[in-house]
Amino acid sequence: MSGIPTPDSLMISQELKASLSLLLIDDERTLRESCRSVLEAEGYRVEVCGRGAEGLQLVERRRWDIILTDLYMPDVSGMELLRAALQAHPGTIVIVMTGNPSVASNVEALRAGAWDYIPKPFSATHLQILVGRAAHAVMVARESGAAADPKAAGDKGTSVLGASPSFQRAMDLARRVATTDASVFITGESGTGKEMIAQFIHANSRRSARPIVAVNCAALPEGLLESEMFGHLKGSFTGAVKDKAGLLEAANGGTLFLDELIEMPKPVQAKLLRVIQDGVVRRVGSSTTSAVVNVRFISASNRDPDQAVKEGALREDLYYRLRVVPIHVPPLRERPADVTLLANHFLQLYWRRHRGAAAPPPRLSDEAIRTLTAYPWPGNVRELQNALEHAVVMLEPGQEIQSTDIPMGTAERAGPAEGVAFWTADVLEQSYHAAREKVIAQFERRYLTWLVNRANGNMSKAARLAGVDRTTLYRLMDRHGLQREALTVPSE
Repeated sequence: MSGIPTPDSLMISQELKASLSLLLIDDERTLRESCRSVLEAEGYRVEVCGRGAEGLQLVERRRWDIILTDLYMPDVSGMELLRAALQAHPGTIVIVMTGNPSVASNVEALRAGAWDYIPKPFSATHLQILVGRAAHAVMVARESGAAADPKAAGDKGTSVLGASPSFQRAMDLARRVATTDASVFITGESGTGKEMIAQFIHANSRRSARPIVAVNCAALPEGLLESEMFGHLKGSFTGAVKDKAGLLEAANGGTLFLDELIEMPKPVQAKLLRVIQDGVVRRVGSSTTSAVVNVRFISASNRDPDQAVKEGALREDLYYRLRVVPIHVPPLRERPADVTLLANHFLQLYWRRHRGAAAPPPRLSDEAIRTLTAYPWPGNVRELQNALEHAVVMLEPGQEIQSTDIPMGTAERAGPAEGVAFWTADVLEQSYHAAREKVIAQFERRYLTWLVNRANGNMSKAARLAGVDRTTLYRLMDRHGLQREALTVPSE
């Protein structure tokens, strides 16, 4: 224990330790008493019991801050205790101990709501670090609960815009999870703003005073990614002329954003999993622990992580540790109500950046707004952003922007069926049936958006144009969560 460095972010006050209620349940007397001795020496108050049935009574009788339970016991299993504890008190942190640390059992426990697991045998240091991290999480939860509602106080940091219901659901999740230390997994197509949401979560967290460090897992080869993530010692490989701390150490006390996580090589995934389990970093070329870190993980991918797990590209145990709270960012073509909002925002932003505040900015014509709303934006918010910056650079002050002034790829602008590609690259990586269903869904959303705009919101006219009755049209719109008001753009 003496040789392992401990960062300030893991230092828990003795007052907090003494205020926590810890319950340890294990039918092995030696391990049970050893764990109690280690934790009590750290200043925690620990109650222990040796039978699952007795533990179940204790769990149901009172609230515990932290519970450590063996997974396999003869009378009442750790899974039963886990479920009972979370049902009685959802905020309880439950850590599962198991002498049979298979991926299946660990994932099952994490799915059921376990905060973490610790494989037997484990060292006193491993136990101290894990319980210390759990105590830190309790502290954050207590202080967050006493704080004002972040929505009422106003969001801090990066501005993330969107008024559509699907996007607001994603942002509500981001706001709620921001004040906790829970790991977040953000999914969505390229260009939808996953990194902006990660920055938003960090900016509204208790870690905002410390850095958010981003690493693109797809941009570096395995050896370089490992060195960047974990650091290295001088002489550990050709070109390692001095010791170097990795990004995990740089993010200590803050947030590590793992962009395109699924592209991370499997050996690096295994090493990252070890850091998440133990909180300790071993630099490349080192045979001992180099640092102890306390990092909040936010991951992102433009691929389906569940499919990546099935294909073997992503470790299942790593995935379930990093997706405590999943957030999906909808593509822009499913958020037509947000296009005008975002377009005007980018118009003002880039006009101030390129032309200054003195001259009046150009304004979007009604025709340009209708075209922007009907276009499917395969590049999502990033494509819209680039298109508006192009328009700003080319136009004069106060000029009315027409649709021809805005570059929008090769898709047609007047209707939905003249050679438009309704799929993005990720569709082609799926099975035939999955790709077919997704393309059909994308076509229907795109067609309905164009149709209702073409009819200026008149549903009877839209139904006549489509050659269907109004009931069918409403049913199709309900299937895709579309509302007439969200699709139409008012005209003069």
